[in-house]
This record gives sequence, C-alpha cells and structure tokens, in this order.
Amino acid sequence: MKLKDMMADEMPREKLLSHGAAPLSNVELISILLATGYKDENVLDLARRVLEASDASLVNLSSMSARRLMEIKGIGEKKAATLAAAFEIGRRFYQEAATGDDAPFTSPEMVYALMAPVLKGLDHEEFWVLYLNRSFRLTGKEKITMGSGHSTVIDTLQTVKKALERNAYAVIMVHNHPSGSPRPGGNDKNETEKLRQALSPLGISLVDHVVVCDDCYFSFSDNRMHFPQK
Repeated sequence: MKLKDMMADEMPREKLLSHGAAPLSNVELISILLATGYKDENVLDLARRVLEASDASLVNLSSMSARRLMEIKGIGEKKAATLAAAFEIGRRFYQEAATGDDAPFTSPEMVYALMAPVLKGLDHEEFWVLYLNRSFRLTGKEKITMGSGHSTVIDTLQTVKKALERNAYAVIMVHNHPSGSPRPGGNDKNETEKLRQALSPLGISLVDHVVVCDDCYFSFSDNRMHFPQK
C-alpha cells in the first residue's frame, strides 16, 4: 500500500501529532525519522527493513554506525545521519536523567543507569573510568581503552595519570561483557586489584568495578569481592 492511500489518522506523523509518540510502533517511529521511502517502496516498508537488518532490536540498531546504516539498501547519508543522531540524543538524555540531580554515586544501579546506554549493543569490550569528588559526585567519565569481543586491556598507568589530572578523590571502574554474562573472570579480578593498589598510596579510593551487559550488571562492591594479593 502506498502511504498516500492510508487514512490520514493512520499515517505515522499524523498519528503522533494526534495521540503522542507512545502508541506508535518501532517501525512507525523509524519511518518518521526516515521521512521518505525508496523507489517503489513506501517509508513504512523501508523502516521495516531497517529494523529487520538489526534483528528487530533497537539496541542493535542504536549501535550501528552511520557507515553501517548506509549499507542498508535505501539508506543514504541523510537518513543514516538522522537515525544516528536520534539514537545519540536518546543516549545523552538517558545519561543526563541518570545524573541530573547531581546525586552522589552511592550504588552500582546508578553506575549502570549512566553507562548502559553507552555500552549496550557493543560487539567489543571497552574500559571506562568514572571520576568522583569528595562528596562522591560525578566530575567526569572517560573511555580509557577499547578491546576485542572477549577482552580489553585495563591500562593501570593511564588510569592513575588521568585520575591525578582530574584531582579525583575516588574512581569507579566500568567495562562491558558483550557475551551477555556479567560474571568477572580471573583477569578482571587481578586487574581490579592491581589498580586498587596503584591508587591507594595516592589517596584515591577505588569504589567499585561494575561489569555491564545489555540487561544486567555485576558489582564487585555488592558482591564483596576479595582479590588475590600480589
């Protein structure tokens, strides 16, 4: 069916304006971003193909780069840029909402709320550090290293250097497991202890190490992990 043959109140943009965004399906929302179809394909069909290219997962779609989006037939630079920008706005909103009240970082749930939008859907591991002041409020966050789908290097020297530069009172380690299991491996435990020992003489506390997956997390602090002494 051509889009112009649909009833006015069935068309995605008109439906949104009349009833709000919540009632719209993922395909309808994506079609509004795409604006136009491709050749003889209406915009809803194109939106459906875009979603199918990500296994019907918004998480997977949000992790696609603009270059990867342009590999989908019918998606050019303008459409790819619009989709990428929309998902980035969503991520930034989620992070701003997670820390909008400037509350102290006192739980791994807060860490997960902040970092899940950044790390969800990635096919590789990334190691991030959150910097806290004496009130345990967030003063910054930074990606230190990026690795493969199975591991990443936790750069102790670089982390200590960055913490000193930012005058951090405490730090939180964060990295993701694309495998879907948040349980830390032996190397995760050893590297955590290595960083703790490097920061301690400088008066900087390692508050937690949170391993993030798409729909769950593991907190070293919550699980009272004990690390092997060197």
